[in-house]
Parts: sequence; C-alpha cells; structure tokens
Amino acid sequence: MVTLLLPWAVVYAVFFLFPFVFSFVLAFLNYNPLNVQNTTWAGFENFARLFDDERFLRSLRNTLLFVMGTVPMTTVAALGLAVLLRGRLPGKSILKAGFFLPSIISMVVISLVFKLFYSPAGGLNNALSLFGVGGHGWLTDPATALGAIMIMDVWAAVGYYAIIFDAAFAGIPREMYEAAELEGAGFKDTLRYVTIPMLRPVIAFVLVINTIRSFQIFIEVFVMTQGGPLGATDTLVLYLYESAFRGLDYGYASAIAYVVFILSGIFSIVVVRRFRPQFGSGGVA
Repeated sequence: MVTLLLPWAVVYAVFFLFPFVFSFVLAFLNYNPLNVQNTTWAGFENFARLFDDERFLRSLRNTLLFVMGTVPMTTVAALGLAVLLRGRLPGKSILKAGFFLPSIISMVVISLVFKLFYSPAGGLNNALSLFGVGGHGWLTDPATALGAIMIMDVWAAVGYYAIIFDAAFAGIPREMYEAAELEGAGFKDTLRYVTIPMLRPVIAFVLVINTIRSFQIFIEVFVMTQGGPLGATDTLVLYLYESAFRGLDYGYASAIAYVVFILSGIFSIVVVRRFRPQFGSGGVA
C-alpha cells in the first residue's frame, strides 16, 4: 500500500509541499532570483510594507469587492438553475450540457470573447443601441470595469455550481417533498424548510471553493484590463504576479500570497463552522 502511494506522495511533495514551505521562507527574505547571492533576511518587513502600499490596499479592496459581489450572486443563481432543472423541462440534458460548457472552456478564451463583447463596437453596445441607449466603454471606465468582469465571472461559473446542486438534489429523499405537499406547503415553504436545510453542506462546499477561486482571480483581469483603468481592476493575485515576475521581488510577492491564503482560510473556517450542525452522521454534529 505504501508503495502504491509513493508516486502521489512524491508529486504532492514536489509540486505542493515544497513550494508552500519555500514561499513561506521567501516572505521573510529580500530575494531576487537574478541576484541570489545578495539575499538578506527581512523579517516582517515585507508584511509591514503591505499596510503602507497604496496599490496593495487598492488590490485588497477590489478583491474583497469581487468576492462579496460574485460569490453570493453565483450561489443563488446556481441554486435557482438547479431548482429549474428539477422541473419538467424539454431537452433537460441539453440544457445541463449548455450550463456546464463554460466551465470546460479556457478562461483565456472566455475573457477574450467578453473583451470583444464589452468593446465600444461590441455586442453589448450594439444590443443597447437597439433601445436607443448610447455606447459605453465598459472596460475603460473605472466605474464599470470591475463590475463587467464580475458579471462575466458569474456567467462562466454559475453552470458548474448548478450541476453540483442538481446532483445534490438526488440525495434528498422524495418522501420529504411528499410529506411537505401533504401538509399543504407551497413552493416557497418547501424550498425554505426542506430544500435549503438538506442542501446546507453542499451550499457550504460551493461557498468555500467559489470563494477560494474568487480570491485567486487573475486570468480574467490579466487578459481583459491588466488591472486598469486607473487600478480599478487591480487584484491581489495580479499584484502578486507583477511583484514576482516583473519586479522580481519574490519576498514581497510571497507575503501577498500568504495574505490571499489567510483570507481564504478565514472565510473557509467561518463557513464550515456556520454549517457544522449539518455535518456528521444523520446531519447532526
């Protein structure tokens, strides 16, 4: 058994454990990969710099706005789609495939398509012109750039989570819905007192993985705006990338990485504790 696990253990150690520990050490160093011989101990200096760095604070704010804006919207929309999929819809299998399709398409491709869609001569402005609404630079206006990316992200992710919720519905005993129907419960009451409570562990799972993914938002911003305009779409991981691979300040970039890790971990712990009564055998803690 140990021998069978060895390949996985080696891959895990090389591609996860070592980078995790190495980046933690780098966070306390002044490290430039092109000038390794002049590496010095920085202590908590890299972390202290974060509080005086206007770009970091702006990136943190934008990332938190992105998380708080997309995660609830995606979760609610995905649950709504899953409820619709439980109904008697023609071509349900085709609909499921269509909802899931964006999750298997490269995010680079999706970002490029939406970049064209949001352009001044793109599909969105052409559609709005039919209603007499003037065109707008959605990605060049600081007031709308982040929101435009958030809408794209929700569209790309909602189908994936809807399929997860749809699969979770299969674990809800049909007898519970029949009992609720006999008691005269309507759609809203059934959703509130049967569906939501039974799906709480799955909702927690979706919230956690979606939040972790949202804190790591990078490709969409990198492809569509490069953090602009005027820093309106700067995010933590984009700033991390530029600090490491353009500024070659690996110590500072590692400090940013651990901020992302800590924030994601805090949220995950809060969600797990919030849904703890539903975990364990029989749904009781």
